[in-house]
Amino acid sequence: MTATSRGVVIRNGEIVTALDQYVADIYCRDGVIQAIGENLDVPSDTEVVDASGQYVFPGGLDAHTHMELPFMGTTSADDFFTGTAAGIAGGTTSIIDFVIPARNQSLIEARDFWFNNAKKACADYAFHMAVTWFGEQVEREMRQVHSENGITSFKVFMAYTGAIGVDDDEFIGVIDTAADLGALVTAHCEHGLAVQSLQKKLVAAGKLTPKYHAQSRPAWVEGEATNRAIMLARCSGQPIYIVHLTCKESLEAVIRARQEGQLVYVETCPQYLLLDDSVYDKPDFEGAAYVMSPPIRPVGHQDPLWHALSCGLIHTVATDHCPFNQVGQKDMGKDDFTKIPNGAAGIENRMALMYTYGVETGRLTLQQFVDVCCTAPAKIFGLYPRKGAIAVGSDADIFVYDKTRTGKISAKTHRHRVDRNIFEGFEIKGAVTHTICNGRLQYKDGDLRVERGAGRYMPRR
Repeated sequence: MTATSRGVVIRNGEIVTALDQYVADIYCRDGVIQAIGENLDVPSDTEVVDASGQYVFPGGLDAHTHMELPFMGTTSADDFFTGTAAGIAGGTTSIIDFVIPARNQSLIEARDFWFNNAKKACADYAFHMAVTWFGEQVEREMRQVHSENGITSFKVFMAYTGAIGVDDDEFIGVIDTAADLGALVTAHCEHGLAVQSLQKKLVAAGKLTPKYHAQSRPAWVEGEATNRAIMLARCSGQPIYIVHLTCKESLEAVIRARQEGQLVYVETCPQYLLLDDSVYDKPDFEGAAYVMSPPIRPVGHQDPLWHALSCGLIHTVATDHCPFNQVGQKDMGKDDFTKIPNGAAGIENRMALMYTYGVETGRLTLQQFVDVCCTAPAKIFGLYPRKGAIAVGSDADIFVYDKTRTGKISAKTHRHRVDRNIFEGFEIKGAVTHTICNGRLQYKDGDLRVERGAGRYMPRR
């Protein structure tokens, strides 16, 4: 779908990018930013957004989502329409999701399945390709999706041994192929065999409640795998991108590699910055809402992550949005934590949480906020300056934020299609008042105006 021919002008807002901050108008038409300046002269049919006294940010790019993901015998609750709609309401105007083949499944077959599902998206989307096994066929298909579809990043899971996880020789095959393509490998870092061993011991001891999920995946399991992923990337002389980093042990491995001159990109998520493992002690199985992998960490891990974010050791903040309903999905593991589907919602709340608990607390500048949520992921994954920028010629993906408003997060009012919110009760400073996506005003003061299928697939460089 193409953007409507009627343009939108954002008047008198305080434009904030990863580098700049100034007051001006922005004129959008035909899906792109046409002009930026003071008192712009625009056609009479142009829709006007008065952003006086508000911030105007580039649309958020969430580089880690799992819409309608088949996993652990069920499927994540948000599909590509409801998930991207929730994102638009929260200022996120594009996503990078994952094609995840089953072990021994063709990458092409999996690609076609995910591309078909994504046709219902109302915001622009791209894909990472997960590589869950390796051989001549996989190498050939990695090259095919790279050339045919502009998929320039490939994910490996070091967890989920025996399912979608890869071993070290497969990891090396993936990263060597990616190196030849000029593509980037991203890694989920947990020692899969160690997790399996710990799970078996806990289950045998009758320790079956949600809190033992976290105990089966301690921080050192992630730290070891992060160190190993970095080392395997060094063997190929390639950069590596660590997804959803949660803990000091992993951060120490990153710092060591960076000090030695290795290029390591790092992502974290709001849940690892703002929650601690006391959430697993909630009564009546409510701790299951927080079951995700890696798990929420004990107190003491959060501040180092904030410090790393503020000094540039962590480059991006994504969500790992992968919600499952407490009733009908999470309760599959009522009597055994190993059967609880892993994941939670977050795409609607990311921008407000990072503004409230990053900018308003002084942990991040406004420019850093824009960088980690919008600009850096676009640069790392080959979408800049189409995404992550407010510049003439960039896509007209923008959100307006009123810093004077206040609110509170609740599953009763969120737009995620799931019955729990892991940030339930969190106070929010500011609110998204308008979201322009593909040049169209798709959210205005609580009125969500999205169109099913309006999102476009984005091949990447």
